[in-house]
Amino acid sequence: MSGRRSKLWATVAVIPSLLILLSLGFWQIDRLHQKEALLARIAAGMQADPVPLPAGIDGPDAWDYRRVQVFGIFLHDREFHLHRRSADGRGGYHVLTPLLREDGSAVLVDRGWVPPQLKEPASRSAGQVEGPVAVTGVARLPAGSGLFTPPDEAADNLWYHVDLAAMSARLGRPLVPLVVEADDTPNPGGYPLGGQTEVNIPNNHLQYVVTWFGFALSLLVIYIVYMVRRR
Repeated sequence: MSGRRSKLWATVAVIPSLLILLSLGFWQIDRLHQKEALLARIAAGMQADPVPLPAGIDGPDAWDYRRVQVFGIFLHDREFHLHRRSADGRGGYHVLTPLLREDGSAVLVDRGWVPPQLKEPASRSAGQVEGPVAVTGVARLPAGSGLFTPPDEAADNLWYHVDLAAMSARLGRPLVPLVVEADDTPNPGGYPLGGQTEVNIPNNHLQYVVTWFGFALSLLVIYIVYMVRRR
């Protein structure tokens, strides 16, 4: 009698646990497909020919990681300095400059990286291009601040993340809800150094699929061995 009872309790414990592990595995398969679709969309967007960025952006999510082209005049006297490393890991700043377009809309352009000694515009005057310009780059949704992101020092025009609302208020006009990260077309004088767009989207879901199904298989094997031994 005690053997039957122990088998019953083992079955009661194992079945829901097995179902949970299997459901987690199938959920990770679904997440894997979603992540692969996202990465494929990003790759396609970054390899496509650039398209003009419209004045009105109703769905900014659809423009994330798409190559675009914008035309206008840089407002160099209103540039923002973003604490950020270069794509190859050097410390410094990204220069974010509003671009005023003919229709009156303003787009924030990440012109690229500068080392600390070139943060001030006067130290790189050759790169402060005047007059109408065409900028080709990648449209990005600004990432929000993280748990460990330091507070911005807006009074000193030093920023740790792209806060479009605060930057729009400082600029005195609304900004398009995207940032255009300029491509690697050289600027006069060499700085800012464009082409800083990075795709750092981890895809570990296959590993998680194997883990959860591995746990499920291990549990099933242990259960079968236990039941055989309790005969």
